[in-house]
Amino acid sequence: MSVRLTVRRALWRSHVARTAAAYGDALAPVVKGNGYGFGRPLLHDTVLGMGNPDPVVCVGTVHELHDVPAGLRAVVLTPSLTAPFSVAPVLTVGSTEHVAALGNWGGDVIVKLVSSMQRYGVQPDGLDELMASVRRAGLGLHAFALHLPLAGDDAERRAEIEAWLPLLPAGVPLWVSHLSPDSFHSLTTDHPDRRFRIRVGTALWHGVPRGDFLHLGAEVVQTRAVRHGEVAGYHRSLVPFDGTLVAIGAGVSAGITALQSDDPQRRSPFHFARTRLQLLEPPHMHTSLVVVPAGQPCPSVGDLVDVQRPLLATAPDEIVWL
Repeated sequence: MSVRLTVRRALWRSHVARTAAAYGDALAPVVKGNGYGFGRPLLHDTVLGMGNPDPVVCVGTVHELHDVPAGLRAVVLTPSLTAPFSVAPVLTVGSTEHVAALGNWGGDVIVKLVSSMQRYGVQPDGLDELMASVRRAGLGLHAFALHLPLAGDDAERRAEIEAWLPLLPAGVPLWVSHLSPDSFHSLTTDHPDRRFRIRVGTALWHGVPRGDFLHLGAEVVQTRAVRHGEVAGYHRSLVPFDGTLVAIGAGVSAGITALQSDDPQRRSPFHFARTRLQLLEPPHMHTSLVVVPAGQPCPSVGDLVDVQRPLLATAPDEIVWL
């Protein structure tokens, strides 16, 4: 049984190359977490092949530094309360507490500025104090960073950037996020005295929306006829109608969970023949049970059903390249 990510190799490579070229040398690729479903090593190798004159890769935390290959400088996006052993990576700080936690580490940092996400980042009135603490700690200032929300449009994100620019020294780069290539290049054109970089993850590796060169599926492992009123599953759930009980080889161990919906009929992430398959109960470790009504197209053992889950939260058992 397996959760399978199928990738149309040539189309995926073409998409990645086009996206990287659209941003140019300012691109800072993001390879974090589960490597966007591909695994981090494969994406690291892809970044190495991009030929950027300043090759960096953005990772999520200091715990993702161990597999960054030589030839890429790692930028850690999440502030860390523990300093790594090496001063090679660039760390992120967004408060004086983050600086203090690094002790006498002595490497380079990116100073994160607060955005409307209100997550990590210093407020404008705290910037001077944070900069002073960075200098006192003997840390090098690599750049500033503004992590912008997905909600809204590029005009709103540009407005947040423009509000910060007068407060920042012109000689220090500003890293931004979630701008289209056209909006990013417009920003750089409007501010020729500034240096910008843009971190890109999902749009680079998946496309937004997800490209049709990627497909997430799971194998059917067993089927059996059931009748309305029978019970099945861990919770002895009632079978809602006559039909087929289908055991799919996918569960929470691979990140396959029920979808959030007020409608129980829309909580299943599984589809077959363009029809959502009704969950009998929430997915378990390696198996999910769905019930297909009599007369509806039903998958057979060995068939793949479509899985509606974000690849960021999915650990495929195998990747098949076509």
